[in-house]
Amino acid sequence: MDKQINNEHLNVLGQKLEVCSCNPLTGWFRDGFCKYDLNDGGNHSICCVMDDNFLKYSKSQGNDLITPMPAYSFPGLKEGDHWCICLDRWRQALLDGLAPMVILESTNIIVLEFVSLEKLKEYQFNKK
Repeated sequence: MDKQINNEHLNVLGQKLEVCSCNPLTGWFRDGFCKYDLNDGGNHSICCVMDDNFLKYSKSQGNDLITPMPAYSFPGLKEGDHWCICLDRWRQALLDGLAPMVILESTNIIVLEFVSLEKLKEYQFNKK
């Protein structure tokens, strides 16, 4: 499966990867994109819309995404924010019934190696 065309990262729809969020600035490279990188052990390649249930769940699992961390330029997340989250955390939340909605256009194609497009579409966030 090609992951890039002309050095452009692709999304799960096989198109050019779109920005997930610039405010707050997300992504492994903090460039707004859920780009895949071999050095990213958490595989932060799935773009999700945060909701309070998922944020509380993530905190209970040891990953506090709510509390600001100025030393890392991390503002803390709130409901409605878009964020590139760890793929394993999303899959775990899926099993526990708390997976957040996914922005397919901003989710890296690498995710399809672990989650089917059909399953992702069940959690597709509909942009307005």
